Amino acid sequence: MQDRSEPSPGGALTASAKSIFRLLAGRGPATRPQLGETLGLSRPTMSAAIAELEGVGLATKIGEVQGPLGRKAAVYRPGPASGHVVSIDAGSTHVRLRASTVDRRLLHSRVYRLPSSQLLLGEEISHAVADELAATLAETDAAWGPLRTIGIALPSRVVGPQGDRGSTRQEAIFSRFEPPANVPVVLENNVNCAAVAEHSNGIARDCDTFAYVQIGLKIGMGIMLDGKLLRGRNGAAGEISHLAFPMGDGALPAPGEVERYMGTEALMRRVADGWPETEGPPPADAADLMARAEAGNGAAIDHVTRHAKDIGALVASCVSMVDPGLVVLGGGMGANPMLLPTVHEVANRLSYPVEIRTSSLGQDATVLGIEKLACDNAVDLILGEARN
Repeated sequence: MQDRSEPSPGGALTASAKSIFRLLAGRGPATRPQLGETLGLSRPTMSAAIAELEGVGLATKIGEVQGPLGRKAAVYRPGPASGHVVSIDAGSTHVRLRASTVDRRLLHSRVYRLPSSQLLLGEEISHAVADELAATLAETDAAWGPLRTIGIALPSRVVGPQGDRGSTRQEAIFSRFEPPANVPVVLENNVNCAAVAEHSNGIARDCDTFAYVQIGLKIGMGIMLDGKLLRGRNGAAGEISHLAFPMGDGALPAPGEVERYMGTEALMRRVADGWPETEGPPPADAADLMARAEAGNGAAIDHVTRHAKDIGALVASCVSMVDPGLVVLGGGMGANPMLLPTVHEVANRLSYPVEIRTSSLGQDATVLGIEKLACDNAVDLILGEARN
């Protein structure tokens, strides 16, 4: 592929100019007075710093607004030299892609449904990512500026540079996919990304400590502590699919068994096996099951309630370990508000007090989360402050 790398345009900026650029990237368009008040900078310092940023194309004036005293204030946002990022949710059922500016303005999006559900990260997902990125690069507009970072959310544990990557499947994303030369790639677990998104964009914006629990084809948990992701030494913090299950006389826990029991496919097998003949054909899928329950079908309500109780017990286990105070439910099944009352009742009965909220981002949570991480990485690179 073509080398799309670009030199860092902001490495020689003053500290004030770097702070302003970070703020513009993080909050979007802002006036000089707003920037100066937030950062505690004087008007002369603001003027000099804005001039620095404009000089290297990292800030651009996009208009003016009327101030409270009748004066007009210029509005700025990151400039064309800031470039863009590409964020990809390499999911088990879909690949979702967003191209966006470093202040997260959407430039282009794509969604591709995989021919079949993929329980493990492998060549099918890698090939889809390669195709979707190639299609996006072919449509890239020169006005987007340089491609700074590619972020990919994976249905896999992700181990950092210091960890043992051989213990995860994360490198499988590159089996059919080769990123453009010299463009950094940020990898993160998909559930962790959803937690990031709920904190930056969603229902948990008012909380720095919470847990995001995904219930869908697979299960998982992302943990935010004091506004930062908890990843763990092996990238396994929140891997609730490895909770010991089942337990009891004659039962031996098996790795991943709780996920096989809680996942949507197992749920629908139980529904089909237990569906009364008097109710006609069983639901075709989870969406059909939920629709029938919402319409008042008794058999569907029983199955949904049973599943909600299981989710509540799972959440209680998570609360017992982390005590987050807030749990956000997401995923294809977990994000359905119908589950909320039962999950809340069971979790609070079995463990410590916890607030339960339903995800406000739905299927976009993961791609929005990896977008946030990709933009953060791009800003670091632009300012010459890349983190190890």
